[in-house]
Amino acid sequence: MDKEIESYVKNQAKEIRKMTIEEIATLGTGHIGGTMSIADLLALLYFHRMKVDPQKPRWEERDQLIVSKGHSGPAVYAALALKGFFPKDWLSTLNKGGTSLPSHCDRNKTPGIDMTTGSLGQGFSAAIGIALGLKMDKKTPTVYTIIGDGESNEGQVWEGALFAAYRKLSNLVAFTDYNKQQLDGFTKDILDLGDLAAKWNSFGWFTQEVDGHDVAALDTAIEKALAQKDKPSMIVMHTIKGKGCNFAEGVEKNHSMAFDMEKAKEAIAALG
Repeated sequence: MDKEIESYVKNQAKEIRKMTIEEIATLGTGHIGGTMSIADLLALLYFHRMKVDPQKPRWEERDQLIVSKGHSGPAVYAALALKGFFPKDWLSTLNKGGTSLPSHCDRNKTPGIDMTTGSLGQGFSAAIGIALGLKMDKKTPTVYTIIGDGESNEGQVWEGALFAAYRKLSNLVAFTDYNKQQLDGFTKDILDLGDLAAKWNSFGWFTQEVDGHDVAALDTAIEKALAQKDKPSMIVMHTIKGKGCNFAEGVEKNHSMAFDMEKAKEAIAALG
């Protein structure tokens, strides 16, 4: 990755984090942990990798992103607003009456959201179905999808994994946000995932492991995923839940937190 592009993507990730913190603070509570951990990936996809047009959210030739861990909606909304899909002042309406930005991703309400998600595992299945449909229609867009490590407890994820590998959906690039935490604690204490990359490899996926906060490493992994044409791809991202938010990063109970604007401004200032 060119250093100038890397710097640009990093700056966009920082803006996504700032906007997300402020967005959740306007409501007073929200899913801060899992939004912060995917900010770098969202910046890379929307500002470098994905073929999208903010003026045509339903453009048929667009690349699509299905965020199966739909509770990360606030970070996705920040990325979409930054990209120009809708005005930034919409962010202050998060999960309030009449909003177009509900707490979980909703394609019927929000320009740029490609699939309604939140019931864990189902978004992943939808991404697989979309990728299959595009392949059957001989269309070239790439389908990207993000799942959580807690979400990976769902059997639906592994049923989908088998199906996608069997159908050789090389137009599907998936990411696991492997931040080692879920709603009730640490994944190793709730249902240990073991060697997650080895699991995906054994299910027939082209599998890579990267630092999910290193945008250059992530970009290289995506490039390798797109270059191979025989398998769906899984990129296991080692991340930190709450990354970049000084009161959430490294905290055990950071899946969803209550905080006010004063605390948000302190966190935003700490980001620089």
